[in-house]
Amino acid sequence: MSEHLLIERDGGLLTLRMHRPDKKNALTRAMYTSMAETLDQAERDPSVRAVLLTGGEDCFTSGNDVADFIQAPPSGLNSEVFHFMRALFDFSKPVVAAVAGPAVGIGTTLLLHCDLVYVARGAQLKMPFVNLGLCPEYGSSLILPRLLGHARAAELLLLGQAFTGEQAAAWGIANQALDDGAATLSKAREMALRFLQLAPSAVVDSKRLIRAPGREELRRVIEEEGALFGQRLRSPEAIEALTAFMQRRPADFTRFA
Repeated sequence: MSEHLLIERDGGLLTLRMHRPDKKNALTRAMYTSMAETLDQAERDPSVRAVLLTGGEDCFTSGNDVADFIQAPPSGLNSEVFHFMRALFDFSKPVVAAVAGPAVGIGTTLLLHCDLVYVARGAQLKMPFVNLGLCPEYGSSLILPRLLGHARAAELLLLGQAFTGEQAAAWGIANQALDDGAATLSKAREMALRFLQLAPSAVVDSKRLIRAPGREELRRVIEEEGALFGQRLRSPEAIEALTAFMQRRPADFTRFA
């Protein structure tokens, strides 16, 4: 179990908190493994009725730990990050997310697979995949154009344009935007606790029905994106972008034109 994942139980509510404040909750392979294993265990545990996913009141996650990714980039669909993606994608019980501060890369795309999402108005969401020489992941290339339309999805995925929690709620990515991180976490917890009062099998069946249309198409897209993402991680463009990020300088793509 990763030291950077805090797990709490309150009756039937399981809270997973990413906790790496010195790195803005940047996700490592160990953190992905811990989150995946915790979700897999919660799936099998009938006493768990809902999951609350958060990074706390100040930061959700700044995305992948770049140094960790450079050292050991995911080599296929059996890597740690895809284990987590599958665990969340296949999780049959409700998942509620509380988002404050940065939510970068997978910190935004994973929200598309949660059932309820609450954000602080000033949260900063961003999917800078192309900016890093990469491509969209976790089904975002399918979900976002359908949810937002091509024009807005292109701004977010092709330009890596950032957007606020207030915009996320207005666009249907989140259920509600709250004043700050404390209010967001409180609201998300309140809504997650509601599931404990409902018929558990009825909730699971209803989630399955809601998610069923296009599910297998989405699964295929996630796998296709994942395979291409792994290839792009090893591309000269991505190597330049990630190296530039580590060196705190602008990436130079002029030689790739």
